[in-house]
Order: sequence, then C-alpha cells, then structure tokens
Amino acid sequence: MAKEVRLPQLGQTMEEGTIVNCLVKVGDEVKKGDVIFEIETDKATLEMESPADGFVKHILVEVDETLTVGAPLLVLGDKDEEVPQSFIESLKAAAPSVPPEAAPVEQAPPVELAKAEPQPTKPAGRVMASPRAKKLADELGVDLTALIGTGPAGKITEQDVKQAAASKLTKPAGPPTTPAEIRLGATIPLNRLQKITAERMLKSKREIPCFYLTVKADVTDMVDLRTKLNRDADVKISYNDFIIKAVATGLERYLIMTGQLEGQAIKLASSIHIGLAISVPDGLVAPILKDVNKKDVKQIARDSQALVERAHSNKLAPTDLEGGCITVTNLGAAGIDSFIPIVVPGQCSILGIGRITDTCVPDNGNILVRKLMNMTLSVDHKVANGAYAAQFLDFVRKLLEDTSTFNIGV
Repeated sequence: MAKEVRLPQLGQTMEEGTIVNCLVKVGDEVKKGDVIFEIETDKATLEMESPADGFVKHILVEVDETLTVGAPLLVLGDKDEEVPQSFIESLKAAAPSVPPEAAPVEQAPPVELAKAEPQPTKPAGRVMASPRAKKLADELGVDLTALIGTGPAGKITEQDVKQAAASKLTKPAGPPTTPAEIRLGATIPLNRLQKITAERMLKSKREIPCFYLTVKADVTDMVDLRTKLNRDADVKISYNDFIIKAVATGLERYLIMTGQLEGQAIKLASSIHIGLAISVPDGLVAPILKDVNKKDVKQIARDSQALVERAHSNKLAPTDLEGGCITVTNLGAAGIDSFIPIVVPGQCSILGIGRITDTCVPDNGNILVRKLMNMTLSVDHKVANGAYAAQFLDFVRKLLEDTSTFNIGV
C-alpha cells in the first residue's frame, strides 16, 4: 500500500527545512534507515532516513525547496503498485512550500553584472558516502562523483575510495577564484547560514540589553603548562580548552550566569553546557560542549576537536547546537587584542578572548615580561547585574592564572 514520507522534526526548534540533496530516484528500493535526503535546518545540514521499506513511486520535492515540518517529500509503495495521480496531487496541494523571502528569479541582476559575475553551476546533488570515505577522498584527491558505491543503498565506502585512488581517479580542479567574483560594486547574495546569523544577531541586539566587562588575565603559567602537556600528548590541548574549563567551574559557583528570564523569574540551566564559536566556510557556528563541569581538560580537548571536525564537515546534529548557557569565542589567532561579542539568543552571556601578548609588568620595583590575555564578557542585564557578573569574570580570571586549579586528566 502506498504511503507518503513526510519531513520530520529533526530538532527541537525546527519548523522548516531546505532540501539540499535527494539521494534516491523513482524506482529505487529503499530500506528503513537508508539515507534518502539531506535536509538543511536553521542550525545544520542533517541526513534524513527512510521511516519504512518500499520502492520510490514519486518524489514530490526539488533540491533547494524549503518546506515546513510535516510536508510530504515522496511516496513509497510496493514494487508493482500503481499510485493514483489524484493521490499525488492531493499531497502536493495539502503542503505548499515555504515562500522565499526574496526570490532571485523575480529580481534578476543587471545584464552587465550577470556577465561580470558568472555563477558556477551547482551540482545536481551530493554523493552519498560515509564520513570516513569523504575524508579519505579529500586526502587522496579522489572524485567521489566518479565512483559507484558498494555499500548499503549504494553508499561509497573507504574501500571504494582506496580502489579509485589506485586506479588514478583524481579529483578535478574546481574553477579558480577570480577577482570578478568579489569586487567593488558587486552584489553578493547571503547564504542560508549568513541569513540565520543576521536574524539571530538582530534578535539579540533588540531583545538583550547588554553590559560589557573586560579584564586582563596573566596566563604565563597556563601557556607554559600547555606547552609542557602537548610535547608528547596524543590529544593536543588548546587555550580554549583551559578557558572553557575555567568558565564551567565559574558557572558552578555563580549559577545565575546560567539563567534565562522567564516571566517574573530567572530559570537556571539544568546542566552546564558551553558553546564554542567555530569558523566554517559559510560563516560561523557555535556548537555546544555538554556537561563541561564534569570533565577534565583533556576530555574537553577531545570533545572540542570532535565538534570542530563535525562543524567543518557539515555533520553537526541538532543536539550539538542546543542547550548552551554561555559561549566562548576566541579571535586571538587572528591577532585581535580584544572585541565585544554579541550574546547568542537563549544564553545569558558570551566571553570574547583576545590574543596573548608579551607585556612588561611592574613587580616590586622590577619589570617582568608576562603573557597577558584580554577577556571581554557581554552579559544580559535582564538576568545578571554588573557586580555579580564582575565577580564571575574575576573568578574565571583567577582560575586561569593559577594552573594548580586545573584537573588535566589522563
């Protein structure tokens, strides 16, 4: 019997999704659990699995189409089953797609601009391959689109990639980036992640009245400890790992910093989850490190590296992006001394970290060269007042300056 497959709610806050890729075609047999679509939500691109066995009879959506949760995507049936066209039309009529805010078809650019800035042709769809196969293909220069997978539902495996590499199937070079693509006077459309970031940051500025606190931390001993630990370590510890641990310990003591205003009360977080801002090709994401207060520095390092890898490979799950009560964002590697970050909606504060600089510091009539680091805390004044937040930030500073406070782990 024919049955429709509808867009599921892939995250707690998901209301709509965009079809990034359709991995099946009419006539294909699918098993329950096979990946049939890649869906982009407001937080990540996720794989959607088939909820049932069957043969694909009709595909009701197109790539780049945005739909609300519950909209029909395709119809499954028995191998020789004929599905009435009236049934298909009723499904299409019942669930219109979400209208785009500004349809590019309606507002074509001027002819001369279109000629000056040719857009690369978008591939018809992404290949279906395991994450390890994709990583190996990048390392070996293998073009996944030229392969036929031998895994379940035609998924490309590591072995497929190795065989292709041995057969000299190299990945073709993409079109070069030319100055004409980004130049003065050009109009550059926002990608979906940039649109989401703009909306969330505007919401933050409208609804979160912030104040800002800045301190300098003497992290000379922390830098030395990190260098010592990383000499022969299997897990490399970053400065962020120390900072995140210190912030989690501070949140345990200053619990109001985990809160959100709900009506006439402040609702405290049930767990200490901390966001880590990560730069990705399309923009910026801030996935969540869970239960950080219960972990040592090395475990935080492992979890952070796993999050970074998933973010860069566009494999973040909805659970990776929910539940944070504060975010840590570090621009030190970019040479930034200090900056004022914007609080993520749904969180109380965000901590901006600047670069570590060698600074001359007076000490009992002498001059010492110490490593100092600026930290700027943006705080929702609806939740915490200045004195309370200052105590929290000062506590975090002291933890970073005293390396004996860290549980490093094994």
